[in-house]
Amino acid sequence: MDHVAPTQSAPALPYRVLTKLLETITVLLMLSATSVVVLQVFCRYILNASLPWPEEAAQFLFVWAVFLGMAVLTFRDRHIAISLFVPKLSEKSQAIHHVFVKVATAIGCIVLVIHGIDFMNRAMQVLPALRIPLRYLFMAVPVGSALTLLFLTAPIHGLRWWSGIASVIAGVFGYYALREAGGMLFGEASSTTILMIVTMLLIFAEVPIVYALVIGSFAGLTPLPPLMLVTVTQNMSGALNSFTLLAIPFFILAAAVMNVGGITVRIVDLAYHLVGHFRGGLAQANIVTNVMLAGVSGSSTADASATAKLLVPEMEKHGYSRPFSCALTAASSTLANMIPPGLGLIIYAALASVSVGALFIGTIVPGLMVALALSFVAWVISVRSGYGGTKDRSSGGEKWRSFLLATPALCLPVMIVGGVRFGIFTATEAGAMAFVFALLCGAFIYRGLTAANLSSAFREAVEDTVAVAVIIAAASPFAWILTFEQTPQKIAEWLAALTGNKILLLLLINLLLIFVGLFIEMIAAMVILVPILVPVVVAAGVDPLQFGIIIVMNLVIGALTPPLGVLVFTTARVGGASSTAVFRAILPFIAAQVVVLLLVTMIPQITLLPIKFFGP
Repeated sequence: MDHVAPTQSAPALPYRVLTKLLETITVLLMLSATSVVVLQVFCRYILNASLPWPEEAAQFLFVWAVFLGMAVLTFRDRHIAISLFVPKLSEKSQAIHHVFVKVATAIGCIVLVIHGIDFMNRAMQVLPALRIPLRYLFMAVPVGSALTLLFLTAPIHGLRWWSGIASVIAGVFGYYALREAGGMLFGEASSTTILMIVTMLLIFAEVPIVYALVIGSFAGLTPLPPLMLVTVTQNMSGALNSFTLLAIPFFILAAAVMNVGGITVRIVDLAYHLVGHFRGGLAQANIVTNVMLAGVSGSSTADASATAKLLVPEMEKHGYSRPFSCALTAASSTLANMIPPGLGLIIYAALASVSVGALFIGTIVPGLMVALALSFVAWVISVRSGYGGTKDRSSGGEKWRSFLLATPALCLPVMIVGGVRFGIFTATEAGAMAFVFALLCGAFIYRGLTAANLSSAFREAVEDTVAVAVIIAAASPFAWILTFEQTPQKIAEWLAALTGNKILLLLLINLLLIFVGLFIEMIAAMVILVPILVPVVVAAGVDPLQFGIIIVMNLVIGALTPPLGVLVFTTARVGGASSTAVFRAILPFIAAQVVVLLLVTMIPQITLLPIKFFGP
């Protein structure tokens, strides 16, 4: 994930105290949502008595956690944004840009406060099981945005004490100028045109993606009747009210607990004993480790960071170059999104309304194909460079001991995929159980958890969850406008006129997705493109399950390529290598992934046959 660089300011004590309090509340809300889902599974299978309210309660807690967490991330400048030109600017230009981002953020928050209150007051329904008025759920949007505005009043580093207040006042003027003059400013342009131009300009100006989407959607609605402006908060309020999306925080929490609880170390040790004696043995162990971790965490960034810390120093000690080690780790960590329970798969399922379980089954073969392709490239490079081959083959006893130690961790992917496949629990419930399982393993089997590292893991996991979830929420009005103006249908007609061959259509879309992945983070790209492209490919006769795997494979390649290259930057930073050298070293691994991508694109049976025979 690429984030806006943190500021160097030292805000006043009240802001720091409020941030800490809000962060604690957010973590407790997220943990409470997890507990409610675990209670649901417990009651269903142990007490044989399903409860009617846990899903609603978990969604309610999740929505509030996300929008309160939005304020914390804004204060700390931790929202997802692309990073292109700002680091290269002079110090004075960077300061001007920082003020611009503050004002844009304030405009986005004012939109959410004003129209969030309007929508909240219009809501008359109640949650069926909890009997709580829906307005209390929708209240999370204006409350979280108002707290964000409060944090924006903090002094901007290097400027006077009133600089933050001035940026919020400028945001108020910007909001009303856009609202009142939008129709005149944009003339006869369609809402879709306005939406795309404003959003993309703000994204490339390095405004946090969530606020770029909010402002772009609002700008696209300004030429329409004023009543339509409530659409922004209406869609954002409802977007996260989804039980499927709860799988995201649960798997992120599970990955965080694994890394601090000692589970990751055991998996690395097992992989080393299994393949460490081969030519390029540590490189092969790196890939095997990421395959096993992928079946547990679902997060490429978490896996990249964890394996880089453990394996890059060890690989360098055995003669592997540091750039090669970091490049291989970055490429292997993409498997976390291609082997269940990949977060990219879960997000696609929620956006495209397809079965998560079917996607989990369909992506196993492509994921293993990518692992084999990476293994082949690592072997070729190791042979040419003389890497590895110096370790003696581990004895049967050593392999057996490492396998026994890793067994609890290896049970987790079996539990996740098997549980979802056979209908024992949903993908969301699987995520909650994975978190509990990782917690129990880390505390009682591996005994690596402490109060300090567990608290830190919770905070980090909740921050990552909020950063992803707010973008999904902000993309909902974006998608609504596209649908309202029938943009996907128009694109489908244009592409149908361009080519009637669905394979050629998919190849063209592959080129588009790889280009988009160069500049836009995977989750942001998915929430923008899935609503547009899925109707197009379905109309051409492509199975949406196959396309989901194709789009994820395309966009994870973007995490390896400049200028975004988030996984490369992660492993280079953790592994202490030059990012430029790592980008050079990763080219053969990218080529291997592209070859597998083309096979999956042109041979749909690779994904669809496993779903046919083993899918839910």
